[in-house]
Amino acid sequence: MNSDAPSTAPSPSETSLSTARNRDPDLEVDVIVIGAGPVGENVAQYAIESTGLSAAIVEGELLGGECSYWACIPSKALLRPIDVQATAANLPGVSTPRVEVDELLARRDTWVSEYDDSGQAQWAEGAGIHVVRGHGRLGGERTVIVARADGADREQVLRARLAVVIATGSEAVIPDVFAQLAPWTSRDATGVREVPSSLLIIGGGVVASEAATWMRALGSEVTMLVRGESLLRGVEPEAARFVQKDLENAGVRVVTGAEVREAKRPDAKATGTGRVHGGSVQVSSSAGDFTAAEVLVATGRRPRLDDVGLEPLGLSADDVSGGALPDWLHAVGDASGEAPLTHWGKYRARVIGEEIRDAALADTEPTPPPAPAADGRAVPQVVFTDPQVASVGLTEAQAQDAGFETEVAQVPYNGAAGSSLLRDDADGIAKIVVDARTHHLLGATFAGPDAAEVVHAATVAIVGEIPTEVLRHAVPSFPTVAELWLRLLEELPREFRRAGEVRG
Repeated sequence: MNSDAPSTAPSPSETSLSTARNRDPDLEVDVIVIGAGPVGENVAQYAIESTGLSAAIVEGELLGGECSYWACIPSKALLRPIDVQATAANLPGVSTPRVEVDELLARRDTWVSEYDDSGQAQWAEGAGIHVVRGHGRLGGERTVIVARADGADREQVLRARLAVVIATGSEAVIPDVFAQLAPWTSRDATGVREVPSSLLIIGGGVVASEAATWMRALGSEVTMLVRGESLLRGVEPEAARFVQKDLENAGVRVVTGAEVREAKRPDAKATGTGRVHGGSVQVSSSAGDFTAAEVLVATGRRPRLDDVGLEPLGLSADDVSGGALPDWLHAVGDASGEAPLTHWGKYRARVIGEEIRDAALADTEPTPPPAPAADGRAVPQVVFTDPQVASVGLTEAQAQDAGFETEVAQVPYNGAAGSSLLRDDADGIAKIVVDARTHHLLGATFAGPDAAEVVHAATVAIVGEIPTEVLRHAVPSFPTVAELWLRLLEELPREFRRAGEVRG
């Protein structure tokens, strides 16, 4: 036999694909969703709610996904008490509380239901959604093969009469230089069990900045190594500077322009989520050498698509992000390549779920989203640092790069009585970017105490394409942070505050 001859034996994936095509399904439903995070749950719910349609949701880990157990929920459970402490420390007339580490971690555990997803499973079953536990991958047109989580030898075959939705979320990117060091990821940071005496954080984005906030409050000596020249690339630079200043005031060392060249850890161990993973870590960078008890790699995330069965169908990750999928296959949430934010993924899940439902029932004409939502210009985000940074739409630089002629207004965050009353150090900014031709809001950024509660008004204004001469008639209550809207609109030229023909 010629050992150089190409093998004609089918690959395992091809064998599974062929087997699935020729087997009767173990379960047949109208819609199958691979991934049971909030996004997957939403798309399944909206596709079948108040109809006779059926859905199955496939999950190999915890129902509720990253957001519920290792991201949004636990991080905010950790950050809110720290925010309250900082507020009290800057409000004369009250005693300042202190962070109690054990109690703070216990609060986190309560909010993640002690990492028990039985409540999520009960919700899904109550909504009429079949829960299938195991790793799901595409096995052909409208077919999903599930490697059972219970260890059963036989794979389960699911068939969808209408649609399959990929909602597998995202995963942390670990650069090769750290791959053998058993570094912390965001799961370890939110699931912290053992607070390291010192922590190196690689990265300067949202995960890095938020984790630096709570890890410092828990008592770790924190150093951030940031490759760029500032934190929070992609937000207004003025807002990012306030975050860096306050992190440094809290005792976090922020080192910018730090390109990591080498990293070593002689005694890396798999000790469990949130525990120190072995011996100390040594990192050599363009900004110097650093040593710490643990390293958190927060250099970004990528869609989790490596093992969902795209290749046997002739598809790639680029087809997913580019929307070049067959009409029976959809992707939503982080897996789709859109904004990796739970609230945006859930919104898109509601839209896609309703589209699947409407197409099946043919009794409703789909309502297209308004332009700013359809083209992704109305995505809000909050960074829960101190100060909070809340933004939506385009930054000034992004708007100009997109070809808009802009008018910008900016005021200090403490420029209104309501925001100044929040705490005596209510420093920060409020900024809006306006289309100079239409007077529509293009973007808004608020950096200051409770900024998260102000940004939704900007989201409404962008989605509704409300011109500034109309916005000025939305009167803010006194004294509230919303007064900042009045101050911002007063900063615009007079023609942006009175009705009349817009520039054309």
